[in-house]
Amino acid sequence: MDTDKKKVALVTGANTGVGFQVAKALANDGYTVYVAARDIQKGEAAVYKIGSNAKAIQLDITDTESIIAAVAKIHDEFGYLTLLVNNAAISHAGKPGCTMEEILAAQKPSIASIGEMRTVWDTNVFGTLAVTQAFLPLLHNAASARIVTVSSALGSLNLNANPHNPYRAAFDAVYGASKTALNGIFLSLAIELESTNIKVHLVSPGFTATALNNFQGTDTVEHGSLEPIRVALAEGLPNGSFTGPADFAGEGNALPW
Repeated sequence: MDTDKKKVALVTGANTGVGFQVAKALANDGYTVYVAARDIQKGEAAVYKIGSNAKAIQLDITDTESIIAAVAKIHDEFGYLTLLVNNAAISHAGKPGCTMEEILAAQKPSIASIGEMRTVWDTNVFGTLAVTQAFLPLLHNAASARIVTVSSALGSLNLNANPHNPYRAAFDAVYGASKTALNGIFLSLAIELESTNIKVHLVSPGFTATALNNFQGTDTVEHGSLEPIRVALAEGLPNGSFTGPADFAGEGNALPW
């Protein structure tokens, strides 16, 4: 097992939005940060803004060969990974620029396209797990490692079962339920890994204005990144935590499953 004298992080979907903010915060904290992007040129542009602690890496989490190549690159350069931040996600598979209202209307379970559902889940659920599985050996090679997965309070079954939840109508069968599935899988992973050197955390940024919702969220990306940044930097959180913004979550920023 290698000792991680230098903290090394990989952030997926890090060329923009919450992922970019998290990558920048980690770099400022002294991590070597791999800024993962499907388009390497966009990753390199993000690295230019972040500075010398950042390194661009091509990674499409739905492409097995891309995942294998990214693992090989980090293995060759460091041999371990201290922190994996699963941030990459999509909200729909339609044309760019759709309004949030149009997306939600098309994703009601009674009419949702099964093809679109498969496409969204392929990124948000299966791709995220595939990346995590591939990087587990490098995470095990660190003295202490963490997996931080960006989820959403929208995926909470407890919150959506509450008729007084103002966001309840936005719980759809495609994007919202993909986050429920993601929560379940990564809670299962936290249980599996609880006796190892790896801790697993889920975190919700809140209703943040990003490309996921056509920039119609109520929080700025800077504000929405605060909780993901806090969790990414924190090393003492309990394994299996699910947290969100302080103005939305309960004690200790905890969210219900």
